[in-house]
Amino acid sequence: MAALVVAALRALQRLCRVALFLSQLYVLSGRGSLSLQEFHSQPQLSKVVTVPTSTHIPTSKVPETTSIPSYLTQCPSNGLCSRLPPQCMSCKTNYSCTYGKPVAFECEANSQVHCVDQKNNRQKTFMINMTCQFCWQLPPSDYVCSDPPNCKTVSCPRERYSANCTVRDHIHCLGNRVFPKMLYCNWTGGYKWSTALALSITLGGFGADRFYLGQWREGLGKLFSFGGLGIWTLIDVLLIGVGYVGPADGSLYI
Repeated sequence: MAALVVAALRALQRLCRVALFLSQLYVLSGRGSLSLQEFHSQPQLSKVVTVPTSTHIPTSKVPETTSIPSYLTQCPSNGLCSRLPPQCMSCKTNYSCTYGKPVAFECEANSQVHCVDQKNNRQKTFMINMTCQFCWQLPPSDYVCSDPPNCKTVSCPRERYSANCTVRDHIHCLGNRVFPKMLYCNWTGGYKWSTALALSITLGGFGADRFYLGQWREGLGKLFSFGGLGIWTLIDVLLIGVGYVGPADGSLYI
């Protein structure tokens, strides 16, 4: 009886060894690679299902603020449409109008510009009456020009300078509202023509007129020559009277 039990245990031990050998051979043959594929696919699955926790919003989705046009500060709010400055409106101009004749153009207020008519009713389109002429053809009172940096006015021929002129806001015209223009020198240093003429008649023999105009060399010459024995005095009275002799700084008389 004991011998049978021992023989059965040995047979069972051999069977277990054979089963273990067959299982190892099955894994090494490649048929057991399913578990290996599942093992390698787990990191990839974790990458796919990962959900970002960042709350950052892309800049393309952030709403942009509305910009204010630069001309809006020069446009009166709820004022008359006909009084709007030219930079506050857009007009359908017609350059085939007759020069010097009155003409009416259809205009429209620019974006974010609000204006009304004579009855205080809101308007978007309106008519502008003007004279058919270019901006550089306007009279001098309708535009403002830059001052000359260095300009002599008492000269023959009279000097000119290149100025940049800008049309006033309430004036409407065709073309560019800023334009270059050649102007005569017209600045003054504060000298009066009447004072210079009076000094030349009364005290011209002592050079008082030349001293007043800032011409010290000529004044000293007249003083020590007694007005060129009267001849120089008479000549200066004539030259100052017609405006040929003026202030030494080249400015105009007041």
